[in-house]
Amino acid sequence: MFDPVGKRVLVTGSSAGLGAEMARGLAARGAIVGICGRREDRLAEVLADIHSFSPQSRSWAVDLADLDALDSFAESVTQEFGGIDVLVNNAGIPKRRWAWEHRPDEISDVLRINLESPIRLTLGLLDSLANSSGQIVFVGSVAARLSPPAEAVYASSKAAITAFAECLRVDLSIAGTPIGVHVLQPGVLDTELFAHPDNDSSLSDIEALPASAILQPLIDLLGSNMVEAFVPDWFTDLPPVKTGDPEGFLQGAAEYTLQRLSDLGMTPPVGPGATK
Repeated sequence: MFDPVGKRVLVTGSSAGLGAEMARGLAARGAIVGICGRREDRLAEVLADIHSFSPQSRSWAVDLADLDALDSFAESVTQEFGGIDVLVNNAGIPKRRWAWEHRPDEISDVLRINLESPIRLTLGLLDSLANSSGQIVFVGSVAARLSPPAEAVYASSKAAITAFAECLRVDLSIAGTPIGVHVLQPGVLDTELFAHPDNDSSLSDIEALPASAILQPLIDLLGSNMVEAFVPDWFTDLPPVKTGDPEGFLQGAAEYTLQRLSDLGMTPPVGPGATK
């Protein structure tokens, strides 16, 4: 069982959404929480909430897309926190677009923020985490496992960070380094992610869970030796189905999406090479 009391926890991308919910929930359970993000006004609101439970908690205004600044940020966290027990790599951006319609700039943005940034920050904090026998949680997405339509680049970034987490866990085990590594794969939760600008409309017909539904699975994962957990947990049943029949699964996803577009009164996308 994971006891948050007194644990020094950094939650990235915590000015809103899942990050803010995890930060508030961990602080309410006694953790000393560090929050970070670009929006200082939103960070101030979250910090005010968590200070009522955890006065030692603090925030950093930082652009996690600035990869060259991450080493100094990691050093600031270590020094000002006196070390770190848990890193929750939550920051990320969505991108809903048919695969062939992605712009080069947004491909770079998604991979930099969803993949390169958490890798760089993790590496910058590994020594501190090792000293406390700490834990790392990468917040991925069910998209990493389930090949959703119109999310090719986003799903790729989440699949890649999942692979990094798995390989990091293996490497740390070989080295005998006492750091736990986990991946939390949320599905459809009620956050701003689904109303993010410069994205196509979501095609999901799954009822969104409240953002607060992320907290208990996070705590349960930290209290286990599990590599991966899904939110809600019924998503756990789907990756083995895909593995057992990948061709059928992908064809089923395409057929389901065509039906969904029809139900919404939308036409299928115009593919590459077609007359536009």
